[in-house]
Amino acid sequence: MKVARFHAPGDIRIEEAPEPVAGPGELKIRVRNCSTCGTDAKIYRHGHHHIRPPRVMGHEIAGEVVDTGARVQVIAAIPCGVCAECLRGRLTVCQDQESMGYHYDGGFAEYLIVPAKVLAVDGVNEIPAGVGFAEASVAEPLACVLNGQSLARVGPGDDVVVMGAGPIGCLHVRLARARGAARVFLVDVNADRLAMAAELVRPDAVIDDDPVGQVLKLTGGRGADVVITAAASGAAQEQALLMAARQARISFFGGLPKDDPVIRLDSNLVHYRELTVVGANGSSPAHNAEALRLIAEGAVPVADLITHRLPLPRVLDGIDLVTRGTAIKVTIEP
Repeated sequence: MKVARFHAPGDIRIEEAPEPVAGPGELKIRVRNCSTCGTDAKIYRHGHHHIRPPRVMGHEIAGEVVDTGARVQVIAAIPCGVCAECLRGRLTVCQDQESMGYHYDGGFAEYLIVPAKVLAVDGVNEIPAGVGFAEASVAEPLACVLNGQSLARVGPGDDVVVMGAGPIGCLHVRLARARGAARVFLVDVNADRLAMAAELVRPDAVIDDDPVGQVLKLTGGRGADVVITAAASGAAQEQALLMAARQARISFFGGLPKDDPVIRLDSNLVHYRELTVVGANGSSPAHNAEALRLIAEGAVPVADLITHRLPLPRVLDGIDLVTRGTAIKVTIEP
């Protein structure tokens, strides 16, 4: 079978590999779709401390169980289920978390083995009728978005700002609407990508310059109830506090580069405006199941966000599209 293996930064190879064999408690999956994301692009450029090469990449996985033909979606982040955080129900911050495509071979392959520990935490979800494999592969990033908006308490009547018009930003816009937000504003410094995203998700306003001033103007000087930084930008995080209304919630959804993770934060803004600043790290198995339900019910449409469908030998083209910001969602079809 064909696989896309990471060997070193800048070195992903399409190779032939033996078809894997499932062991006790494992599942063998025929991969039908594995979507790409910004994390794949970062791994390609810089590697990752959890990846010991060679490793088959890809963590947004949907396919068929070989023995039964069941259509399934597989979680990416694998909580251990037994650590102190997991036992408290905080599976997204499991201290022993592992991941598909990092610790285990992922979905840029014709077949993969789902480890027993994924099944132990209910990490394999049946794809609802009417949902295609490509759509199901988007359940994983939507699950992360769902976790972020739950932590930021996005709800009815909120004015929400989403900073970043990539696939995650688009999902944030649609989920905020599904959760009852009054208005959603989309911000990006890349005017072309912003226009492409806005054509699909139709925010109430698009902003590509002076985001703080524009948000304050749109809200009559009040500011936004929720600001989500769906971009790896320290400047966006700093601007988020300046555009926040009193008692607003700010989600630092996009992580910053490891060599530049520090921002200037005016703690008096947090203190006097009673702001809440929250992080968001991945998703739980339950978030994945909920994301599939939202897709199946049409509450969060995702099919039109998939702008490119590529065969496995073109995985590097897909990563390049993601890197250049010229696509919304790119899915690989092994």
